[in-house]
Amino acid sequence: MAKFLFVTDLDNTLVGDDNALTELNDRLHKTRQEHGSKVVYATGRSPVLYQELKEEKNLLEPDALILAVGTEIYLDGSGNPDSEWSEKLSSGWNRDVVVAKTTQFPELVPQPNSEQRPFKVSFFLQEEPSARVLPELQSELQQSGLNVKLIYSSGIDLDIVPHHSDKGQAVQFLRQKWKFVAEQTVVCGDSGNDIALFAAGSERGIIVGNARPELLQWHNEHPADYRYLATNFCAGGILEGLKHFGFLE
Repeated sequence: MAKFLFVTDLDNTLVGDDNALTELNDRLHKTRQEHGSKVVYATGRSPVLYQELKEEKNLLEPDALILAVGTEIYLDGSGNPDSEWSEKLSSGWNRDVVVAKTTQFPELVPQPNSEQRPFKVSFFLQEEPSARVLPELQSELQQSGLNVKLIYSSGIDLDIVPHHSDKGQAVQFLRQKWKFVAEQTVVCGDSGNDIALFAAGSERGIIVGNARPELLQWHNEHPADYRYLATNFCAGGILEGLKHFGFLE
């Protein structure tokens, strides 16, 4: 077995089947000790909500955290975001202008303060009005000359972030930092904000069996032999995919 870079979303991907998670944690712990594999969590959660989940589910300590849908990277347990990544995101980003523009849309309900981050403005947006609101909001923000993008997932969560920030770009940054090639890297997800993980390069991709419609639709429209659609749910689907790609026996 060779070392590999393991990157996974948390909610409904790594977490959701406690028995399978226990087995996966054991396997990952072993390959990290024996081969020097790296474990990365890539989640929409803020540091506050990540800590809650980590304690609740007894997650393995990761080598890096990609938090707030890719806008913050924390290395080796550091409490401070990686400054090199933050520097990359600051070009063309003006949080105050983003917030001001969003006040024109009553359908946008701000998420809790813990989820509002330096490079992320987050709302709840119901699925029904989203088809009308998202294009109008995108147009408003573009007219302000802002270099941003909208990430809408799970039929409720809207994140506005710098254009070159997402989970996928963050993985590319870590991959190059740690010198892993795409063939040695595996990314796992279940929802719309994970599309960036699968779309950024040719990393091995595992889509868990309980994936949401928006991710399945994207997968069907962009088939690739380096991506695997599991039948098992959550950590069980990850184990299935890791065996499929030969990362685990």
